Amino acid sequence: MRDLAMGLRAIFLLGLPAKARLMYSDTLFKSDVLRQKPPIDYPGSAMSALVIDGKNYAASVEAQLHERSAAVKETLGRPPVLAVVLVGDNPASRVYVQSKSRRAKKCGMEAIDIALPADVAQEKLESELRALGKRHDVDGILLQLPLPKGLDEFSALMAISPEKDVDGLHPVNQGMLLRGAKAHRPCTPLGCLLLAKHASEQLYGSNDLAGKHVAVVGRSILVGKPAALLFLEENCTVTICHSRTKDLPAECRRADILVAAVGRPQMIKSDFVKPGSIVIDVGINRLDDGRLVGDVDYDDVLEQVAAITPVPGGVGPMTIAMLLSNTVLEAERKILEEK
Repeated sequence: MRDLAMGLRAIFLLGLPAKARLMYSDTLFKSDVLRQKPPIDYPGSAMSALVIDGKNYAASVEAQLHERSAAVKETLGRPPVLAVVLVGDNPASRVYVQSKSRRAKKCGMEAIDIALPADVAQEKLESELRALGKRHDVDGILLQLPLPKGLDEFSALMAISPEKDVDGLHPVNQGMLLRGAKAHRPCTPLGCLLLAKHASEQLYGSNDLAGKHVAVVGRSILVGKPAALLFLEENCTVTICHSRTKDLPAECRRADILVAAVGRPQMIKSDFVKPGSIVIDVGINRLDDGRLVGDVDYDDVLEQVAAITPVPGGVGPMTIAMLLSNTVLEAERKILEEK
């Protein structure tokens, strides 16, 4: 299979103009960006925790995406296109959608924003999603969640073409993840994995996580479960922790890598973490005083861990970067299929 992939790659690249050929990276034939290595130097020493700057990492990934988008445009006559569907007028969702569209354009991509009213009928929403799936000029589709009350999220996700489900939430793509087959990986879990691998490389000179014990706190279908599967693909030993886990702090203390995705502000304290561990904080919670904090009590654990993601500025920027990466990858696959 590797020889076949290499052969296809050679044939594909030979059919491109010289400039476009140089722009394509080895990530064309991968389902993610696991081998991208941005040249980032983090502050830190033996006496202080490495702060894993997701914003800088995402910027490095997006710089590569800009080059790949240019190559797509040269071949297809258009850049990669992401369609974002927003239902209702939730202020937080609107800001998030605007951020995604802005960063897509910064990467040389095109973003199509589709706004539907909060009282849209389920049938109308699904019809809109199916229509986008049939458009040849659309490479990726994102349905902004959560949906307003009264709408069935699962049914809506089913209406998205699995090939264009760049958020990795379609049941087909979730099943492919379970099987370890190539498909779009869910963005937030993939961002978590990349940040953990990069921290390992910065700390130990290698991003190989094989044999590491990973504890994922949270079992949601959006983050917890797929994150566990992604780390399992890296040959980690994975424990999924949840509200019924007995002696949760003890389970977490066994982990070399702790992923907190429980949705409770500052729940993870210093007695939850193993000294010298890597902590990936997925949570983003607003306190009564207006501060944004994660699921980890950052100040409490900082002196005990080897590396940790801040909130904000950690996992969040990487989530959008992975969304854009999946979109560019889908456009590249479209080129390959047309050869």
